Amino acid sequence: MNILAIDYGTKRIGLAWVQLGLGVVLPYGIIEKPTLQGQVQAVVELIEKEGIDTLVVGLPLGLNGKENENTERVHAFVLALKKAKEISVEFIDERFSSKQADVMGGDASRDEKAAMVLLQNYLAN
Repeated sequence: MNILAIDYGTKRIGLAWVQLGLGVVLPYGIIEKPTLQGQVQAVVELIEKEGIDTLVVGLPLGLNGKENENTERVHAFVLALKKAKEISVEFIDERFSSKQADVMGGDASRDEKAAMVLLQNYLAN
């Protein structure tokens, strides 16, 4: 099973990937498309190219645990994505994932590292 994690940001989408059984979470690049349609198309192409079975998408909740305007953006992205491609989507709380990404070493971008944190947290639960 192949799982792709998405850290959906306002400028970039960070990606991380894991194949269950191998157990190694890897950075998988970023998507920088200015439109929702372009973002969705890029993710759909990755799903098809890599045989992705499940998406793990970071849900930006406020510190109080409630949804906000950023959460609505993520929901709109996932809704558009599900209209374009039938795929299992799991949401995971992304609070503090960027801070965790900032202390990680390596050459991956901050966006990829944040997606890696999301995927590692998902797999740990």
